[in-house]
Amino acid sequence: MKTIKAREHYDEPVTESVLEHALVAGRKRRGTTLHATDVWYLADFQALLVGFADKTAVALPIGNYPELAGLSRPELEHLTLGFGGSALCLEERDLHVSIAGLVSASEPLMDMATTVVTARNGSRSSDAKAQAARENGLLGGRPRKSVSAG
Repeated sequence: MKTIKAREHYDEPVTESVLEHALVAGRKRRGTTLHATDVWYLADFQALLVGFADKTAVALPIGNYPELAGLSRPELEHLTLGFGGSALCLEERDLHVSIAGLVSASEPLMDMATTVVTARNGSRSSDAKAQAARENGLLGGRPRKSVSAG
């Protein structure tokens, strides 16, 4: 997994303009990214359970992730959510790991995500396609194929 060094902006003054810009960016980001609401360490399964607002969750086995495998049980139990619910954090170690990155490192989870996205996109119709279907319906539906005598 790729490590990214966070930029520090401790000396940037928080003005009304900066605050408004951050709020607008946060609202835009809210609908497009992953936002966990809870994280639990499941010792019996050696996994982290990452929960979401609708009460769904995903279990991430600690052994599958080098970033997490070296942590002690107390450290795993002390993990928190950060960056608006998009990362697992452990301040004592300056550890910030993207939940989306952890999920994307799992081939079975990515296969499932691909299947879900494909099914969702396959059921969508463009406005033009929906309008054409309505117009065809008014004309009696799709024309039957003619069978030629041969």
